[in-house]
Amino acid sequence: MTALERLIGQLAQLPGLGRKSASRIAYYFLKADKSVARSLAASITELLEKIRICPLCGNYTEELPCSICADMRRDRTTICVVEQPKDVHSLEQTREYRGLYHVLMGAIAPIEGIGPEQLRIENLLRRVREENIREVIIATNPTVEGDTTALYLTERLADCEVTVTRLALGLPVGGDLEYADRLTLARSLSGRRPARE
Repeated sequence: MTALERLIGQLAQLPGLGRKSASRIAYYFLKADKSVARSLAASITELLEKIRICPLCGNYTEELPCSICADMRRDRTTICVVEQPKDVHSLEQTREYRGLYHVLMGAIAPIEGIGPEQLRIENLLRRVREENIREVIIATNPTVEGDTTALYLTERLADCEVTVTRLALGLPVGGDLEYADRLTLARSLSGRRPARE
């Protein structure tokens, strides 16, 4: 296998890229100035060396704790639960939410072998009990896995003295927070409802 074929194969494994797009990117690097490829390689290396997981919320960060957890101006009685760190970024773009976050690092998906024990659910329960949390907003994706996770979290939080809400309709069923526009996310946040309806 040539270096070009190997690169195309690796690029084709990236989300959203097929073999044709991967091939276009690989050929672009061959035509571009070598500094472009070296700069990209350096950025990927830097990303892997500097980015860590915040021990409090689970978001990706260079600082420990992350800037959101460290910001004392945020509402420290509300936690928004999301599946992935990219969902934190999507919600922050709305500028509507000023509380804290908790990243589960996935959703319950029995077919893929992902159960509650593989997610950061126990960390969430500990935070709710120890940090005087009054509201937990469940912002899992509106998919079968996201809804299953939301139901499981609602049941686990039933013993805690906390209000549990879910993002309002407005997000497309089967979609991801990452692809929702700012207005849809803002309306979903402001129109959230109790999770047990």
